[in-house]
Amino acid sequence: MTNTPLTWLYVPGDRPQTVTKALACGADVVIVDLEDAVAPDRKEYARAATAERLREPQPVPVHVRVNALDSPFAAADLRTMAALPGVSALRLPKVTSPHQITRVAAAMPTADRGAVPLHALLESALGIEHAYAIACAHPSLRGIALGEADLRADLGVRDDAGLDWSRARVVVAARAAGLAPPPQSVHPDIRDLEGLATSCARGRTLGFLGRAAIHPRQLPIIERAYLPTQHELEEAETIVKAAATEQGAQALPDGRFIDAAVVATAQRTLSLAARGD
Repeated sequence: MTNTPLTWLYVPGDRPQTVTKALACGADVVIVDLEDAVAPDRKEYARAATAERLREPQPVPVHVRVNALDSPFAAADLRTMAALPGVSALRLPKVTSPHQITRVAAAMPTADRGAVPLHALLESALGIEHAYAIACAHPSLRGIALGEADLRADLGVRDDAGLDWSRARVVVAARAAGLAPPPQSVHPDIRDLEGLATSCARGRTLGFLGRAAIHPRQLPIIERAYLPTQHELEEAETIVKAAATEQGAQALPDGRFIDAAVVATAQRTLSLAARGD
């Protein structure tokens, strides 16, 4: 799990100077957005500006969120972005079926670096219902995640807890398909850092790993929330050391029972803490 991304920063594709700043702000992944963050009359410019900015490899991974696959902009977005050396992956919004993934994957050119990785955003009730099928749709699909603003509107959900079932569904689908744990969707209030921390803690209990952000000030809050605490590290070290000296299930001196599943969890904790070392 070393180098596992925890922070994913969205930045509008029609603001190339902001993209440049975002690449230097410490996010693990920068997501250049051609979709919701760009007005319809700026779509063509956003695509051209992004192509110019990402014509060379970048210092951090850069994903590009293209326009919705049923929009008039999607085909040109996919064709242009897939060929760019600075693009590490493509994010597909509003995915509702596995057939959309297979169609996009089949149409992608295969460069020397191989097929461009794809990530699907599930933003509707239909997308949630098909979460596992989407997650398994094609080897090029490397991740799934929620788009909670659209999902909230589709479901008519007012209270945040109303999304918990959908959140759990996506976490389980990703795990069942052998994908990385999904990152949380964005926290839309960039001033509410306390609320962001609380929401991240809740997301961590549901099985998410990391979170998308819309402002650099959110990044340290997200990272701190998802990195293991000192207490968690100490517990993990104790478990791994005990497992190294005695095989099989056992009880620790403090009465805690450990087995292979507990050891695996402890190893993931230590690996996450060492990311980037």
